[in-house]
Amino acid sequence: MGYREISLKLPTDYVEEQLRKKLEKELRIREFSYQIENKSLDARKRNDIHWLVRVGILSEEIKGGEPAEPSPLNIPYIKRKEKAVVVGSGPAGFFSAFVLQKAGIDTTLIERGSEVDKRAEGIIKFETTGIFNSVSNYAFGEGGAGTFSDGKLTSRTKHISKEKQFMISSYVHAGAPEEIGYMAHPHLGSDNLKKVVKNLREEFLNIGGSVLFETLLEDLKIKDGKVHEAITTAGGIEADYFIIAPGHSAYETYRMLIGNGVEFRTKNFAIGCRVEHPQELINIAQWGRETLPGVKAAQYRLTSKGDGNLPVYTFCMCPGGVVIPASAYKNANIVNGMSRYKRNGKFANAACVAGINPDKLLGRKIEPLEAIDWLGALEESFYSYSNGYQAPFCTIQNFIDKKVPAKTVESSYPLGLKPAALWDLLPSEVSSSIVEGLKDFSRKVRGFETGIIMGLESKTSSPIQALREKTGRCNGFENLYIVGEGSGYSGGIISSGSDGIKAAMNII
Repeated sequence: MGYREISLKLPTDYVEEQLRKKLEKELRIREFSYQIENKSLDARKRNDIHWLVRVGILSEEIKGGEPAEPSPLNIPYIKRKEKAVVVGSGPAGFFSAFVLQKAGIDTTLIERGSEVDKRAEGIIKFETTGIFNSVSNYAFGEGGAGTFSDGKLTSRTKHISKEKQFMISSYVHAGAPEEIGYMAHPHLGSDNLKKVVKNLREEFLNIGGSVLFETLLEDLKIKDGKVHEAITTAGGIEADYFIIAPGHSAYETYRMLIGNGVEFRTKNFAIGCRVEHPQELINIAQWGRETLPGVKAAQYRLTSKGDGNLPVYTFCMCPGGVVIPASAYKNANIVNGMSRYKRNGKFANAACVAGINPDKLLGRKIEPLEAIDWLGALEESFYSYSNGYQAPFCTIQNFIDKKVPAKTVESSYPLGLKPAALWDLLPSEVSSSIVEGLKDFSRKVRGFETGIIMGLESKTSSPIQALREKTGRCNGFENLYIVGEGSGYSGGIISSGSDGIKAAMNII
């Protein structure tokens, strides 16, 4: 049996029969099996938008060659006496717990929020009544903040191929579409994620793991650099290893860790707002047409040096998605984006943010606790402006011209919009830089200035970073690890999950 890889150019609406016939013609063979290795959209020329597909073919009619088998993640199982506690059920927390349990370490996963079905019910109630639920919201609960997102699985982090492959295969086994294994820009969608995280939890339980939902980590019992017990709202839990995966929103967890001598430093991050347009406008701007057969929705990723002092860029673009109220706490008002697998919503949205250095922005050396307090105060100021969860907004042209809109407009945001001098709600250096960025984006994407800009986008990444070893272990501690977005070393589903897996493998 021989093997060969071949790259093909295919129409956007091709079907499997067309692909097979093209392979027969290119290779001049009849009997073969094939697997798509990579698939990406080439939209550089509007009159020739097509898929670029790399295919691996196995056939007795092909001489020589063998498929390159990726080196798998080797998780050695041994019956062990050790116990582990993992805090946080986002990608970093769940996959570190999953790997530890697979290796024979008795692992308890605790999550401050609720399980995914109850969480979804709480979110629906929040969006229909405006009554915030501290355990069932977009920030906290099973699967972490990423459960209600676009479910993007791209990552630019290097040296995580084994961990990434383990995650992808786990997702597919749990019901995710097989295409996430080969698409150049794979995504799950929040509808699929709700099913996938639930199935993964069931698998974790089936191999002996334990999960405690609605259980908040309140403190740690530490002696001579070793953690002996996690103090939670469900009682104390003793263990040999402790992995904390707090995400980017658990401010009281950060404060508790710092109070217990865990070292952090401030780091660069980004803040801004979220922009929204009709998806058809983005389709026309990117493709030259309203729809493209075989492709869900057009995307964009924009960067600008502009004339502002700070770099401005779009982040977490959600084609065919909705803007959501992503507050982690009752008196905070922030927004984020979400889309479902089909990406067939009426609107497109993306964060539009400016990269900041806290020390430079505030004009002095900022300590980690100060950075958390400053960001929390900014989130609360947006709540105070709206006296609730309406998103302060204006049109993009309004923001550029510094003109408050006279009325609200149609939007996907479920809790309503409130006209605002949005530029005044942000730090002045951030606002002036975003103005220049918006001007630049309006030159790059036709009609961009006709969209709207709303709310506070403050969760691009954590404002602080743990001081830790390469293993993920905290400096000065024997058995305490901090992983994922909350560690300040990763961002997004794949890089965060991989960070958790690496810590677990180092423990093993």
